[in-house]
Amino acid sequence: MISDFLKRLLQPEPAPLDTMDAQLALTALLVRLARADGYYAAAEIIRIEKIAQTRFGLSHDDAADLRTRAEGIEAEAPDTVRFTRAIKDAVPYEDRVGVVEALWQVALSDGERDQHEDALVRLVSSLLGISDRDSATARQRVKVSM
Repeated sequence: MISDFLKRLLQPEPAPLDTMDAQLALTALLVRLARADGYYAAAEIIRIEKIAQTRFGLSHDDAADLRTRAEGIEAEAPDTVRFTRAIKDAVPYEDRVGVVEALWQVALSDGERDQHEDALVRLVSSLLGISDRDSATARQRVKVSM
């Protein structure tokens, strides 16, 4: 399953992802961010599941299952640049701004700004075609809501 998913996502010209594959890819990106500092905190796991519940309309159990599957995808996914570019090619722009906001939610969920997580959010935002200004605005929205 994981290898088939990654093959589809990393084709030279991937087809737009169906809803379930898009949810899986975006959640895997959140997991990658949460693991960026070498510490996958419980607060980050909870935040990823809450994002999945809210963003995708999933039950608690379905969100936990999605996160578990996304952890497997993230562990097998290629470097962040290729993985994120594949998501960019398969996900409409309007959804990518929401992805950056979700990334900031995970990055800030443990109450600390980590340089590794900050750097990854900046890289992913750029690779997704999101400006630094829009990323900073997303971060501010998240800080106000927390």
